[in-house]
Amino acid sequence: MVAPRLEIDLGKIQHNARTLVARLASRGISVTAVTKATLGSHEIARAMLEGGATGLGDSRIENIEAIRRSHLFARLILIRSPMLSQARRVVISADVSFNTELEVIRRLSVEAGKLGRKHAVVLMVELGDLRDGIMPDDLVATVRETLRLPNIVFKGLGTNLACRSGVSPDDANMGELSKLAALLEATFDISIEIVSGGNSANLEWVFGSEDTGRVNNLRLGESILVGREALNRKAIHGLHTDAITLVAEVIESKFKPTQPTGELAQNAFGERPDVVDRGTIAQTILAVGVQDIEMCGLQPSKGIEILGGSSDHLVVASGVGRVAVGTEMTFQLNYSALLRAMTSPFVTKSYKSALRVSDLRKIA
Repeated sequence: MVAPRLEIDLGKIQHNARTLVARLASRGISVTAVTKATLGSHEIARAMLEGGATGLGDSRIENIEAIRRSHLFARLILIRSPMLSQARRVVISADVSFNTELEVIRRLSVEAGKLGRKHAVVLMVELGDLRDGIMPDDLVATVRETLRLPNIVFKGLGTNLACRSGVSPDDANMGELSKLAALLEATFDISIEIVSGGNSANLEWVFGSEDTGRVNNLRLGESILVGREALNRKAIHGLHTDAITLVAEVIESKFKPTQPTGELAQNAFGERPDVVDRGTIAQTILAVGVQDIEMCGLQPSKGIEILGGSSDHLVVASGVGRVAVGTEMTFQLNYSALLRAMTSPFVTKSYKSALRVSDLRKIA
C-alpha cells in the first residue's frame, strides 16, 4: 500500500461520536462535530453525523464548501469569524457563522440580501482565554445592532476557552455565559436558541458540574477523533484513542553513533538539539517529516523511540536492531499531529468503512 498514509477507522469515529452524544444528551447538550482537523473529509463528516452530531463546524470556508458539495444534509457552521473578503461564500455555503465584529456581520447582511436569503449568526464572547470574542461590556450594544440588521438571524452566544491561553472551563466562566444569555433575553425580549459553551476542553466541566446552566451545545473535534479530552489529553473512558493511525515506510536502517561528528550549529529548523552520547544504536529513517506531521505529537509502537528528523525524514531508534527497508511502522497521533497529517497532500488517507445507523437497524 501507499505510504505514508493515515488509516482511518470510520466505525471507531462513529462510536466515539455516538458515545459522547449520548452522554451529553443526558445533560441537555447537543454536539456540533468539528471537522477542521480533517480537511473537510466528507467520509469523516458522515461518520460523525451517523454518530448523532446535530451539525458540523469548521473554521475554514473551503472545508465547508467541500462538505456542502458532498450533499450531506446537516447544519454547517463556520466557527471562525468570517473574513470580509469571504462574506458572500460564507452566506452561500454556511448556515450559521460565529462572529465578533459588527463590520463583518453588516457585510454578511448585505450579501445575504443580494442572494435573497437569511444568514444566522452566533456571537462569540470573550471570557478569559484572550482569543476571539466580544468583551462582555460591549455585548448588549453589539446584539442591539445585530438585531437591527436585515437578513441576519441572531441565533445565540458562544465562547472559546483552552485554546490560546489554556484557560479551563469552570462554574465561574460558564456561569457568566449563562448570565449573559439571560441578560440578552431580558433586555431584548428574545429567546436564545444556542448557547455554545466551548470544545472538547469542556467535557470534564460538564460531567463534573452539578449545574451546566444555559449551555446547550458543545463543539467537539479532538474528543471524537482521538478519544481524549483537551485540557490534559487524558483518554476518555469508553472511547477509541486509535481511530486514526499513521503508517510510514522505512527507507534506511543502519547502525550509527548517537554523537554527531564535527562542530555543531543550528539544525534545519534553527534549533540546537540536545545531544546525548549513547554509543552506537540501530537508527532507522522513515519517509515522512515535519512537512507532514508534528513529531512531538506522535506515539510510536513499543520499542521504538523517536530521535528527531527533518522536513522529509523521521529518525527513530529501532531498539532490536536493523529493520528491513520497505517495512512499515505505525504511530498514534495527538490532535495537532493529526491536523498536520490530514492537511499534507503527501499523506494518503485510507478509510475503513463504518456501519451506518440505518445498517444497524437492518441487522437488528
